[in-house]
Amino acid sequence: MSDPTLGPALVELPATHRGAVCLGDPRYQSDSAAVFRTLRQAHGPLAPVLLHGGVPAWLVLGYRELLWVTDHPDTFARDSARWRLGHQLPPDWPLWPLLGGGQAGHSLMYAEKEAHRRRAGALNAALDGIDRKEFAARCEEFGEQLVRRFSAVGRAELMADYAMRLPVMAMSWALGVPAEYGPVLVEDFVTMIAGGPDAIAAHQRSREMVARLVDDSRGRPGRHVTARLAADAAGLSREQLVEDLLVTLTAGHQTTAYLIGNALRLMLTDARHTDAFLRSHLPVQEAINAVLWDDTPTQTYAGRFTARPVSLGSYTLPEGDLVLLGFAAANRDPFIRPDVSADLDGSRAYLSYSHGEHSCPHAARDLSQVMATTGIDVLLDALPGVRLACRPEELRWDPSIWMRGLKALPVCFFPAP
Repeated sequence: MSDPTLGPALVELPATHRGAVCLGDPRYQSDSAAVFRTLRQAHGPLAPVLLHGGVPAWLVLGYRELLWVTDHPDTFARDSARWRLGHQLPPDWPLWPLLGGGQAGHSLMYAEKEAHRRRAGALNAALDGIDRKEFAARCEEFGEQLVRRFSAVGRAELMADYAMRLPVMAMSWALGVPAEYGPVLVEDFVTMIAGGPDAIAAHQRSREMVARLVDDSRGRPGRHVTARLAADAAGLSREQLVEDLLVTLTAGHQTTAYLIGNALRLMLTDARHTDAFLRSHLPVQEAINAVLWDDTPTQTYAGRFTARPVSLGSYTLPEGDLVLLGFAAANRDPFIRPDVSADLDGSRAYLSYSHGEHSCPHAARDLSQVMATTGIDVLLDALPGVRLACRPEELRWDPSIWMRGLKALPVCFFPAP
């Protein structure tokens, strides 16, 4: 089998995956929500899908099923060494950085049981040591610096000029990353998440930068996250520090950048939000909450690996299969939301940060929302009369299986000194 969307076939397909939908094809990129609906109608809460190279995987679409998978890490494990097809894939397979291939597999994301609990606890404690008021003040300062670059012009492209830059500036300050690393890290994070031919090289460059940061910080007391993590009683090795900090930077930057962009798009295009946005009366948290339900930055997450044969949905999965978590699909599961247009009344039961012991650390969720709300507030204050500078249907999404974020968000506004 060979498909131009999938690239050359890398493995032999099982019968369950012949004719399966390819995650990443043009239909998926333009309207992933429609693809998820079609898969649910055809397969129920679990669907066979294909990745680059015709690699088979299972996508969890159901809310209850996703809770069950993430609540049972002994059955749906994290160590990518369990994947029975992993040894058949080349080292330069572009999706490896997000599936635990190579050195990426040494991060806390792919650790299991006590090893994961120890490392996740150390990271959460280090992040929790960031003073929220000081962090918000820094985010405001960085946001104002960025806005000053374009506020007098009357036009801006808010993804490249703002949303992509603010999180890396804030996270770099929190982790003690030198400011000059920022621009390169932004480019490499975007390249890595896209999963294209340069993803492996971008991942390696990012790791080398973080390794220099770790070497500079070890043995030196400091208030930033890297110094606190290096001094933690968990006693992480140099390699573990590098991998865990790289995960923190990558996840914190990309998801927050897209959260800012997706919330701004909602405010500028959705009739339920636009008027209030232009009057600067809309609570920013309300828009962010809506995005985390209906336009979540992390729409599909990799992954889990079956530690034993298990029945899920309409299928029985063999040991060693790859299972993907469909956060965006689960958030719109008709079982919990028969009417997706109904008011959510501030509910935060979305699965955008995953669930269970391998979910996003609570301190990281807090910091992401501080960055997003503060960053949007700065724009509300600084750009009078801001409006979209193109038709809503002309907006395009970055080509990623995992993430949902805009390529560009052009706006115009009244120039301000």
